[in-house]
Amino acid sequence: MKRLKIIPIISLAALVLLPLSGSGAKLGTRQRTVTPTLITNVPGIVVSDLASYETNGYSSWHWGAGSDERQKWSTNMPASYKGATNAARLLSFFCFSDIHLTDKETPSWPYWSAYQTLPGLTNKVALPPGDNNSSAYSPVMLSTTFVLDAAVRTANALHRLMPFDFGMSLGDDCNSGQYNELRWFIDIMDGQYITPSSGTNAGATTIDYQKPFQAAGLNPEIPWYQTLGNHDHFWAGSLVVTEYLRESYTNNQVLLFGDLDTEGINSRTHFMGTVNGSTPYGTIIGVGPVTNFIVGDVTNTPMVAPDTNRYYIETTNFMKEFFTTKSKPVGHGFSQWNVTNNLACYSFEPKSNLPLKVIVLDDTMTDQNLDWRNGQGGLTTNQFNWLVGELDRGQAEEKLMIIAAHIPIELIDLPGSTNSAITNATLVATLHHYPNLILWVAGHMHRNNVKAQLSKYNDPEYDFWEVECPSLRDLPQEFRTFEIFRNTDDTISIVTTDIDPEVTPGSCADKSRGYSIGAARIFAVPSAAPTPNSLNVTNWDFTDTNCFTTNIEMIKFLTPVMREKLANCGEPLGHKVAIDRDGTGVVINFLGELQSADAPLGPWNNTTTNSPYAVPAANAAKFYRAVE
Repeated sequence: MKRLKIIPIISLAALVLLPLSGSGAKLGTRQRTVTPTLITNVPGIVVSDLASYETNGYSSWHWGAGSDERQKWSTNMPASYKGATNAARLLSFFCFSDIHLTDKETPSWPYWSAYQTLPGLTNKVALPPGDNNSSAYSPVMLSTTFVLDAAVRTANALHRLMPFDFGMSLGDDCNSGQYNELRWFIDIMDGQYITPSSGTNAGATTIDYQKPFQAAGLNPEIPWYQTLGNHDHFWAGSLVVTEYLRESYTNNQVLLFGDLDTEGINSRTHFMGTVNGSTPYGTIIGVGPVTNFIVGDVTNTPMVAPDTNRYYIETTNFMKEFFTTKSKPVGHGFSQWNVTNNLACYSFEPKSNLPLKVIVLDDTMTDQNLDWRNGQGGLTTNQFNWLVGELDRGQAEEKLMIIAAHIPIELIDLPGSTNSAITNATLVATLHHYPNLILWVAGHMHRNNVKAQLSKYNDPEYDFWEVECPSLRDLPQEFRTFEIFRNTDDTISIVTTDIDPEVTPGSCADKSRGYSIGAARIFAVPSAAPTPNSLNVTNWDFTDTNCFTTNIEMIKFLTPVMREKLANCGEPLGHKVAIDRDGTGVVINFLGELQSADAPLGPWNNTTTNSPYAVPAANAAKFYRAVE
């Protein structure tokens, strides 16, 4: 029998909620997906030619069908296993990742290596090396602050319907380890007034992506935690910051650098360029070979307005900055111990009545050799020993465990990129000693990917899941929600859903969505890549219309001890309803089905199964019931 929740909506407070579109019982991209519209026979455009994106269809998209891959379980499960039924909700959280808040007007960024890229171009004679490097230049750089604010507003709206126990950033808040980029991130999460430009703040009164705005701030009920990413403390996410690079952050000259592949780290052959913030499409200026800037015997070095807030932040200063915040918890996971020991690793327990801890791991190799290929994954002996200690304690204390890191397991000790103390194979073998480990969640690759990490014991209790989160910077510009359920057969389910930030048509965040699609067409950047046991292995190409979402329910077997310990844990599944005034009546947003009556338990009318449901003022005193 369906249980009824009676919800009176008389004397409502005036609240603000972003409406969620689509049918009731689904969330985010399970309802609908941002789908690139197929384009053919269009001229190839340079990636920085933003004015041509809409004209030639590069930025075109439409709402496509929802995505749901249903329940998945590992191949180690018994052959007779048929699936699970959710019994109680244990935990709910969200993850932002790879936001890359960008100081567009910095003099210390390698725009040169990508800003002239053409679709499908592989000949590097006509373009600078790195022509497939969308990290170096993409038009999404113009509006990163606005996209984050839209994601925060969407998370707040979801919290009304599916309350979060906590949120996380999986790193790369910054684009290049600059102080002002980090402050934008924390201040947006805190709900501060944001000035998304630097230097002279050119175009702040006339150019939309340069205009200051009031950030919404994450709902203060939701604590959020921080992970360190490679872009948070390496120059361009790749280089250990030398004295030359350190000075380049705050001086008034556009960075003079070169081709790291062929000329090395000490090359000084090209000016890297910067953005002219007074132009509608962020024109790249001060870029090209030094020879282009020589007149007679004089080099006309391109200059910018300096800004002392562009300075480089060390790892310890990165962690310290999270103590200057208005949201909770202070430090957002980091403590004085982390600063003293220069170790960006910690753990926390999100709910006092749930035996589960989250282990936050820095796997970005803070102290690396001076090599431009840094920025992949690795663990020092100190980081690895700390991780093993946390896993040992969690197992001994009979707690489920989630590891949150920036970089996926497969990139640990990528050949030629790090001096990691261990290989990814060693790491996986170590992790498979802990049956209470249920999930490794990571970012870094800007893709949706899910992998069953199968244990060598052929025992599902020792399997765990690895989930990669998409980037808020690049296509598909999404974040993930996670729900963990206790099931009727004593397994647990991990349900993950991709969420598109709700954007206002014509807004900077809306434009950025189109730019992300256009840039993906030009760079042919995959949003998912094939890996062993992967569930999403499609590579993107110029004509692809894949939305690259990965929404699934993952089953995890538990040990007998944990089955018994979790037997009475969790809350009823329920369906959440949020009710808000809109000036002419009320808007009811919900998960599940909604029915209404003139009086409680009276005859039904105004039946709807769509969320949101608008109720005119004349009917605002009715009672509404959510049907489970």
